[in-house]
Amino acid sequence: MPRKSKLEQTATTEPFGARMARLRNAAGFSQRDLAKELGVSQRMVAYYEAHSEHPPAHLLPALVELFGVGTDELLGMRPPRAARPVNARLLHRVRQIDKLPPKPKKHLLALIDAFLEREAFAKKAG
Repeated sequence: MPRKSKLEQTATTEPFGARMARLRNAAGFSQRDLAKELGVSQRMVAYYEAHSEHPPAHLLPALVELFGVGTDELLGMRPPRAARPVNARLLHRVRQIDKLPPKPKKHLLALIDAFLEREAFAKKAG
């Protein structure tokens, strides 16, 4: 009996669509949110998750970034890693904020600070 290659030994049997749905949920995206980030319709995301056995090649870089995984995990060449402590969607938003010009970034951070202070105050009061 021929031996399996290292790649075949580590490959997962999970179909691409199921893996994409799992990673999307773990990253905190709804199908609609992910579609907006990818620039496709929500129907396309639903199709990829339900019917697609292969990933859409043109979306691979964006999926890797949005889900916070490596291409090997996205493609099923390696088993899934343990649960990520960081919400990939939130991390993506922070990266987007970091790319803003200084003035809008300062205003947005002030808004976030005000919100966090209000929540901290509400916890103390409640």
